[in-house]
Amino acid sequence: MQKLVYDGLQRCPYREGQIARMPLYRQLRRLTLAEADQRFANAERRVGACLYRTACPTCTACEGLRIPVADFAPSKSQRRVLNRWGEAGRIEYGPPTFSTEKLALFNRHKKQRDLVATDDTEMTAIGYTSWLVHSCFPTMEMRYFFEDRLVGVGIVDLGERSMSSVYFYFDPDPALGKLSPGVYSVLQEIELCRRTGRDFLYLGLYVGDCAHLNYKAQYRPHERLFDGDWRRVG
Repeated sequence: MQKLVYDGLQRCPYREGQIARMPLYRQLRRLTLAEADQRFANAERRVGACLYRTACPTCTACEGLRIPVADFAPSKSQRRVLNRWGEAGRIEYGPPTFSTEKLALFNRHKKQRDLVATDDTEMTAIGYTSWLVHSCFPTMEMRYFFEDRLVGVGIVDLGERSMSSVYFYFDPDPALGKLSPGVYSVLQEIELCRRTGRDFLYLGLYVGDCAHLNYKAQYRPHERLFDGDWRRVG
């Protein structure tokens, strides 16, 4: 129940000089929780109502990465992040929605953290909704507040026994940067998995020589997908 909508070669977004192939399939119906678990375990990633998995012609650097929730233990530096947020931080949970406040925060995050390619334009309301609000999975939005100010938004997809982290954006204010909001969001997603009895948090793709992706290895122990098998690392 899916339709191929794109299967071309493109410049790799993760490794300079590499060619990527990421076939994109539109899902023609909403997937069940059990089906979501299967897709996550296959290292499939979501863009709106579409799913893709890397199938590059000359490179296998992309590896799915997941955290076994029961075995995870935060490091000293990660515990310090939790302490910095303390009682001043809180999270609201609900379905993903659009607002002008979120869109402005998203664009500020992308621009000030140098995550915008030279040919990119600002995200629009339609683009935001198509990517982060519309979904083929059961999806949840986590809204992060610090001292009652919205400072970050995380989107996660839900399976029966697992959860997949889709995207997290946050206020690029240097003062907030001292709180390490990206680390905090992963720790809170792990905690949500634990509270809801889920076994794995999928963090998407890991590439060893890509700074935007290799930070995920800091969460240990974790498992990475090698040649179709999930193997423990650390």
